[in-house]
Amino acid sequence: MASFELDSTLVLLCLVFVVSCFAVVVRGSGTGRKYGVRAVPPGPLALPIIGNLHKLGGAHPHRSLQGLARRHGPLFLLHLGSVPTVVVSSASLAEALLRTQDHVFCSRPQPYTARGTLYGCRDIAFSPYGEKWRQIRRIAVVHLLSMKRVDSFRALRVEEVARFVQRIGAASGRERVDVSELIIDLTNTVISKAAFGNKLGGMEPATVRDMMKELTVLLGTIAVSDVFPRLGWLDWAMGLDARVKRTAARLDTVVERTLAEHEGNRVKDGEACDLLDDLLSIYKDGDQGFKLDRTDVKALILDMFIAGTDTIYKTIEWTMAELVRNPREMAKVQYEVRLHAAASAQGVVLEEELEKMSLLHAAIKEALRLHPPVPLLIPRESIEDTRLHGYDILAKTRVMVNTWAIGRDSESWENAEEFLPERFIGQAMEYNGKDTRFIPFGAGRRGCPGIAFGTRLVELTLANMMYHFDWKLPNGQDIESFELIESSGLSPGLKSALILAVKPL
Repeated sequence: MASFELDSTLVLLCLVFVVSCFAVVVRGSGTGRKYGVRAVPPGPLALPIIGNLHKLGGAHPHRSLQGLARRHGPLFLLHLGSVPTVVVSSASLAEALLRTQDHVFCSRPQPYTARGTLYGCRDIAFSPYGEKWRQIRRIAVVHLLSMKRVDSFRALRVEEVARFVQRIGAASGRERVDVSELIIDLTNTVISKAAFGNKLGGMEPATVRDMMKELTVLLGTIAVSDVFPRLGWLDWAMGLDARVKRTAARLDTVVERTLAEHEGNRVKDGEACDLLDDLLSIYKDGDQGFKLDRTDVKALILDMFIAGTDTIYKTIEWTMAELVRNPREMAKVQYEVRLHAAASAQGVVLEEELEKMSLLHAAIKEALRLHPPVPLLIPRESIEDTRLHGYDILAKTRVMVNTWAIGRDSESWENAEEFLPERFIGQAMEYNGKDTRFIPFGAGRRGCPGIAFGTRLVELTLANMMYHFDWKLPNGQDIESFELIESSGLSPGLKSALILAVKPL
């Protein structure tokens, strides 16, 4: 969750602030003086006041930063207002940052919108590094996202994927099927039931989905106070403060109602429960001497919901889009799936058969290489002075890893812009970030703890889409005219819905 979309306030700020506050900022900024005669990373010339904010490029900053890396090297320095920010764009430097010096670059800056909507950054993703964060992450890894817990939701996944297959089958007589909408509905349903059961505070799933969409937009917005801490009043003056508070209040209402419903209907011993029930048990009884408070519970369950729904559906969507655009690769994947799988009594390919499908796994990885869920990993922050690639990096420096650029780096990947799933066959390259050429979910201490939870549903869904149906572009559209244009925002998906013609096997 680390892409950026410039808030409109910053445009006004550039005009007002240059005229009225030039002398104050030059005197108070101190960025250049902080580095002094140290070995500073290269980078583009910074403008007075705004620094390099204009270099982020609006809707797709990962693309703009890739262009800067080609000019200034795989490690360069930007000044985002008054905030020094290092950008990393190669696998070797990502290795140094995320693994070798993970203990130095392990904290997070707390963006204004995250503080306002995620309970003061009490969640896993944005919380600063420290003992509290370590304990919360341990609870997530051990109790919420362990392989045993992921397996416990197997029946839920099979049931919902079977319904998903039925819905596709019912729509297969039409020439145009909104595949994106069907995928979004599936992932929202699975994540909602796993996290909350069917209890969403009495609100319609569509309403909750709209709130989540607004939240992801806010989390991808750079507030004025993020880059000019002394000018936080402009967030209020331009309406961002009100927007954040309004979204936070609506989200908290849903989470509080859901908590109340769970507390009034505590599960009995041995009865199947959801993730919120797990958290409430820890809230009541503690875990290894550590106790969660109510705000911790709300922040954690909101994290699970946001990260799960957005990442999973976009991975399925991008993989399908790439397979449709590359029909030869789709045919190979379909042949493999249909060779190794057979529909079960429930009418779906089962999870036990997924391990045989190496080409399916390779296609998913290739889609993630080209279209990582978060093109710019959530920024890290150094906790002490250090050296990286021969340059001095001061404490409290922000660091952005351009995983989108790393996935398309010709030094790491042959024919880097092409969709070639076979490149992953025979490669010991998993999602965990041990090979930093492929880090769609980050790596190190701050790597995503929910990889197994998410990828299991992605694999099961795509296997069933490949097994039961043939797919093509609608209305005789030719492959050359089918463009994959990404949306803007925190976690880019397809700009337009994936509309396909579908034929049952």
